[in-house]
Amino acid sequence: MRKMGLIGGMSWYSTELYYARINKQVLKRTNGSCNAPLIIESLNFCDIAKANSEQDWGHVAEVLTGSAQRLEQAGATAILIGANSMHKVYDRVAQSVSVPIIHIADAVGEKMKAGGVQSAALLGTANVMAENWYRQRLVKHGVTLMPAEMDDVKDLDRIIYDELMLGQVRRESERTLKTIITEIDQEGIKAVVLGCTELCMIVDTKANVLPIYDSTEIHADAGVDWILGDAGNSP
Repeated sequence: MRKMGLIGGMSWYSTELYYARINKQVLKRTNGSCNAPLIIESLNFCDIAKANSEQDWGHVAEVLTGSAQRLEQAGATAILIGANSMHKVYDRVAQSVSVPIIHIADAVGEKMKAGGVQSAALLGTANVMAENWYRQRLVKHGVTLMPAEMDDVKDLDRIIYDELMLGQVRRESERTLKTIITEIDQEGIKAVVLGCTELCMIVDTKANVLPIYDSTEIHADAGVDWILGDAGNSP
């Protein structure tokens, strides 16, 4: 098996989800005989949270670049960045290392294309929902995305940063997400992308009115494909 590097801590709650999913899938796909060879660097999210300006994002790129380089030096043959929003600086980080960094939106887009999904709504932090850098990665896989509702953007940003990243799961927020997804279904959209690695904490991905594409699970599974040498899923 190939060794995978994971840049985590954004938040540590989603990093825990990555670790569990990757190991469970490796265990399952090796008939219960193996664990995943992983190197994890857990960042201090306080150092890079809620970047707004170009200067802020330049600092984020420097932090993630340093992390990726350390993981490569430690023997990682590919890297996952365990957060959707931090993929805003993906290109700068990917250029700093010689090993592949598996892009979370590409993993989701490939999964949706394989499932024949042509239209979807994207839910996540403000920079994921409203900016083009993430949306364009999905669109290139043939998925049409509904425009972001700014009221939803504000609600989701608050829920993600003020609750989920602090490990708080509230019934009111669960109901808010159910309402948002029901309204998306009423618009005739065929699927929902959870473009935040913590949203699966309050969305039941298996029991909803629409197919839910959980970026955390899909990204972790793409990492498993790499670890097990599935060339068809290599970046």
